[in-house]
Amino acid sequence: MSSNLLHRISSRSTSLSPALRGVADVILANPEEVQALSITELANRAGVADSTVSRFLRELDLDGYNQLRLGIAQAIYSRAPSVTESRSSWVYEGVLKGDSQEHIVDKVLHGSLEALQRTAERLSPEVIGDVVDRIHAASTLYFASMGSSSISAENAVMRFIRAGKRCHLFRDQSVQSMGAATLRDGDVLIAISDSGDSTSIVSSAQIARHHGAYTVGVTSNVDSALAGVVDTVILTASSIASSDVYGESVTAKWGQLLAIDVLYATYATRYFEETADFLQEGYLSVIKPTRGGAAS
Repeated sequence: MSSNLLHRISSRSTSLSPALRGVADVILANPEEVQALSITELANRAGVADSTVSRFLRELDLDGYNQLRLGIAQAIYSRAPSVTESRSSWVYEGVLKGDSQEHIVDKVLHGSLEALQRTAERLSPEVIGDVVDRIHAASTLYFASMGSSSISAENAVMRFIRAGKRCHLFRDQSVQSMGAATLRDGDVLIAISDSGDSTSIVSSAQIARHHGAYTVGVTSNVDSALAGVVDTVILTASSIASSDVYGESVTAKWGQLLAIDVLYATYATRYFEETADFLQEGYLSVIKPTRGGAAS
């Protein structure tokens, strides 16, 4: 959805017919409860026929009742917590301790979809193209990450090693920093941190840049310490309903993974011939022999 569905319903409600306005009033009065209702149950609450709810959906340019429910879930997830929904009642990003199983699935799903959509909007083709050219020219591609951001870094290593690039990633933070000191002009370091304030990652980026490496920060925080020390920032997005306590969420990883895959896909298309050769060699020598039934 291009905008908050509850806001759209509220702004449109005064121009609707009385029957359709009754449907809007029921939704706006208790969106959390309505999200779990069937179309017939919603119609009964509004005192109208099922066909009136269907007409309401058409008025809102919704493709069906499921899109209404999903739009409500997304709007609930995205809104700021009220006074009664304090951070102390959160058990995960946007998920409250009293949420039903259905609400939990919808909130996590739409937080993830939102993170992907917002990351796609923040990715600059010019920045991606420049980083890809730097990667192609680099003798070594080095990654710095910690915690769950290492999932994205490992995905990047797998992608670019198969494309023929020499890659390094160390899990130990001390080794990461020492390795950054071995980088030189022509090398590229990609530091991945959603907050951009992980001290060991910022330190690795500073060390690598000091030694002449080109540094890239993948972060959702443009005002972070990491963004301030790297040569180039690739902006991602995590959930806008983030939690200070449960910060290691899946939503941040979707944005990072999308950015990495866009980098790789751009690299593979721009340097197709050499990438294809490495992919073919890697498949024949490493992957195919591990597949059951592969010819000897």
